[in-house]
Amino acid sequence: MIDQPYPAHDGRGAYAIDWTLRADRAVLLVIDMQNDFVLEGAPMEVPMARAMLPNMVRLVEACRERGVPVIFTQHVLYRHANISPLEVSLQPQLQTGGIREGTQGIEIVHPLRPLPTEFIVRKHRYDAFYNTNLDTLIRTMRGPHQVDSVIIIGTVTNICCESTARSAYMRDYKVYFVSDANGGLDEASQAATLESIRRAFGRVLSTEEVLAELRQGVGG
Repeated sequence: MIDQPYPAHDGRGAYAIDWTLRADRAVLLVIDMQNDFVLEGAPMEVPMARAMLPNMVRLVEACRERGVPVIFTQHVLYRHANISPLEVSLQPQLQTGGIREGTQGIEIVHPLRPLPTEFIVRKHRYDAFYNTNLDTLIRTMRGPHQVDSVIIIGTVTNICCESTARSAYMRDYKVYFVSDANGGLDEASQAATLESIRRAFGRVLSTEEVLAELRQGVGG
């Protein structure tokens, strides 16, 4: 019997991954960078998302320059019907307002505003794949089955971003989760999500590392 050595271990419970990001096989997912999450004083304000906005802008611009499709998500609730009752019960501030259809609060923040040709996926659950057309878009927008990787940025790190990353992994996409372009509620939850992704669901890279790999444009 031939011994099969385990992959290299980084000492923290994660194994080295030999994926390298390819611009021609990737899409960029911008999760819920909406006015009601990002602007100062907004109902669902996430200051870390606002602080990381410059890195997100750099990544969106770089992907556009290199022909990497950019897909935005919007988390949307209704005023006339409680479409996400468990979410509202866990976050009471949503009982009276925030991310409501027909308001400016659901719009993507101005520095990241989508181009007319870019898709915006509306969702009612944390996972952007759940009951949306996101998977269909990813699997077809560059030609059938041409995309095998998703780059994830946005907010909230440990809620919608992590839920979407896990769901992408379960659909056999390589996940590239950008450590300084996902904004969390606090440092503890931010660190926990990054460690969870690193250990079991994908690669965690900085903005600079993603940009470098996109420039190289090769890998597997």
